[in-house]
Amino acid sequence: MTNLLLLKCDPKQATKCSDTLNNALEEQIWVQLIAAKSNQKSIPQYLLPKGPGIVIATGGSSGGSHPCLHHTHNLNQSASATSTWLKHQGIEPKNCLILNPLPLHHMSGLMPWWRSRNWGAEHHWLMPQLMRDPVALEKTWHPLFLQEKRPVLLSLVPTQLKRLIFNPAGLRWLKHFEIIWVGGARLSKDLEEIARSKRIKLAPCYGTTETAAMVSILSPKDFLEGKTGCGSPLEDIELRIAKNKTLEIRTQRLAQIRWENTKLVKLSNADGWWASGDIAELIENNQQTELKILGRVDRAINSGGETVFPEELEARFLKEATLYEVPLESVMFLPVDNKEWGQRLIALVRWSKEIDPKNHSIRTNQLKNIVNNWAPAERPCKWFWCPELSPNEAGKWDYSKWKKWVETNSSEFKDCPKGHV
Repeated sequence: MTNLLLLKCDPKQATKCSDTLNNALEEQIWVQLIAAKSNQKSIPQYLLPKGPGIVIATGGSSGGSHPCLHHTHNLNQSASATSTWLKHQGIEPKNCLILNPLPLHHMSGLMPWWRSRNWGAEHHWLMPQLMRDPVALEKTWHPLFLQEKRPVLLSLVPTQLKRLIFNPAGLRWLKHFEIIWVGGARLSKDLEEIARSKRIKLAPCYGTTETAAMVSILSPKDFLEGKTGCGSPLEDIELRIAKNKTLEIRTQRLAQIRWENTKLVKLSNADGWWASGDIAELIENNQQTELKILGRVDRAINSGGETVFPEELEARFLKEATLYEVPLESVMFLPVDNKEWGQRLIALVRWSKEIDPKNHSIRTNQLKNIVNNWAPAERPCKWFWCPELSPNEAGKWDYSKWKKWVETNSSEFKDCPKGHV
């Protein structure tokens, strides 16, 4: 029987948890990483292949979180591919300082620590409460930055970047980094433009739990020169677009199996290709393949005979709301069944500042005015105020959670008006 350690990862004790993980791997066992308050059960040990390895859950953005099994050589290969990319940027990985504000039980937080372990680089965990206080964050790290000569690397999700870049202390802190990898969710156009104008060295990237993180990266140089998208695939990655316009990936570091519905499921087909579920485009530019992610295939809906991609509409809506100075923090478009249209969209909205309930009707009209000239299938038929609306700690949106929120808080969405809004 293969030994398995179920490790609950408390962000406040990240160093202790990562030390425990390191010791367990040295004993050649499997370690299942879960959130500190999670009730997730361990995978039956008799089903596990020979270790050592990591069991780590996917982000859950497609409506379900499933633990993936990664042997340690997958994680080593991922770290090696990122190392090669860094060297192409003129940076020696072993000479870097890595700061990590992301949770250990998510691939986005595991891999910065793993890279440091693999490269021999220095790594520091950043506590969640410090990341929520840009003034204290700058004060804590200012003395180190004054004397630090090494390249400093950072991984963020868009919500963290947004909180920091709009705060003077946070903005100053961001300017110390040689590379800031940003993944987990789509980066909004306005956030991209602000980062460029402030000369923040972002490296937007695309990765998945199934591929042990990084698939493609846009270099800071290209980003600052105005390029968009997720950059080019790393050296050990092959990409192609399937007939349904979804991205397929082939790599030796793909998780071979995933725990799903009480059984282990193989991810790839017979030729080693895995269907990611992301709608994408591959653009050939100067003999380089560049990746652009358009949205999730499982979020695309058919409304009145039109195929609609909610993620594209959300990004468009937030950009137009900024132009009209509507104080929005986040928005989510969700589909609901409709007898006439097949499906219609509803919208969940979170304001960036507290709104007087007396002004809700005024604000609603502002939102409706933004979409007034959109195609009928693209316009939400109902608007809901959702103060809790936010991504999970890995920066991903759990759509099934917010569908349940709507069902729990209102039944009005069942009666979307027929015809135009």
